[in-house]
Amino acid sequence: MCNTRCVIFGCVNIKQTDVEGKSVIEIGSFDVNGSLRPLIESYKPREYIGVDIEEGPGVDKICSVEDLSKEMSGNRFDLVIATELLEHVKDWRKAVRNIKDICKEGGLILITTRSIGVPFHPHPYDFWRFEVEDMRNIFSDCEILVLEKDPSEPGVFLKARKPVNFHAKPLEDRALYSIVLNKRVKDIEGSYSGNVNFKRIGFNIRHGIKNFLMSAGRYIIGKL
Repeated sequence: MCNTRCVIFGCVNIKQTDVEGKSVIEIGSFDVNGSLRPLIESYKPREYIGVDIEEGPGVDKICSVEDLSKEMSGNRFDLVIATELLEHVKDWRKAVRNIKDICKEGGLILITTRSIGVPFHPHPYDFWRFEVEDMRNIFSDCEILVLEKDPSEPGVFLKARKPVNFHAKPLEDRALYSIVLNKRVKDIEGSYSGNVNFKRIGFNIRHGIKNFLMSAGRYIIGKL
């Protein structure tokens, strides 16, 4: 999943030399509103795997980010991409650990995610908001090449390199802002999953608005 600014960030910060002949994975690759895949494939990677939790456009393998280390061997990919994913994962620490684990030493990690100010948007879940300093701390065990705010709406863009002789930074004490609890916390306790069928609710709302506008349009035309 990727919005316009994420695509622009990827186009600017992913070079052909980062991709050509190399192994690439995109986590959360379901193409809802844009994807970096056409750009990446134009650079002729040796391997490109799109993974997500359900079938859809851009998805080659169904796998959650929490299970990546079990499904993919460590130190496998030259480039790991995760756009608009981390805020939707309850166990964000495990997600980050797995992203780092499957990236080769010397390989690249490209992440975009949302910050405080972005409304609740479950796809199908929504848990966290990341600020620039959060990402700086979380990826302080990597070489941070680019770290900047999304210029269009609250969000963070990161490009980092996993160093040779990598040693993972402990993340257990790191608190993040929870959109669910409206405060910074280390964990979301209990069984909350946010698994409400907001896709169906959203569809019904959009469908209702569309029908309303069409009916209003016919009414206005009838009065002319």
